[in-house]
Amino acid sequence: MIQGFLDLASAFGLSTSAGLNAYIPMLTLALLARFTSLIELQEPWSHLTNGWIIAMLAVLLVIEELADKIPAIDTVNDVIQTFIRPTAGAIVFAATTQSSINMHPVLALGCGVILAGGVHVVKAGARPVLTATTAGIANPIVSTIEDVVSAVTSFVAIIFPYLIVLWCILLVTLVILIIRWRRRHAAEV
Repeated sequence: MIQGFLDLASAFGLSTSAGLNAYIPMLTLALLARFTSLIELQEPWSHLTNGWIIAMLAVLLVIEELADKIPAIDTVNDVIQTFIRPTAGAIVFAATTQSSINMHPVLALGCGVILAGGVHVVKAGARPVLTATTAGIANPIVSTIEDVVSAVTSFVAIIFPYLIVLWCILLVTLVILIIRWRRRHAAEV
């Protein structure tokens, strides 16, 4: 029961992380499953630990890192990633929950798509506004922050999954505070 809850928390953390960067959580999951006993992937997800898959994920991560730092190209990258990030979220959610929860694969894939897709939509919607308001100067900084958040969330999701629950509570609280602040600010104008 406890392991199922922790695996579900890991799945939530990895999937939301995939909404920021598709390859960081997949590569984290693959490397930790291959080289540690922290996580064990069952078929067909165990193929993520294949050396060729890991190498491909590393190359794709480097490409995304470069594309996401350049204004205008990052917007094109976000359009391309509209299909990739939710797919990555679906894969990591299903791979993480299969062994302990035995969640139906379609439900697991759907949860991953919704979580990663939701985060991606917010990111992709904010990025053009950021580019326009800062003439692209802030893009590399924001992209780096997103990557750090994705990496930290991915590692925490696997190593300390119970912290993901606290992380989610903090994020929801932050979103609520931002919404209230914006409403209050809009009412003053």
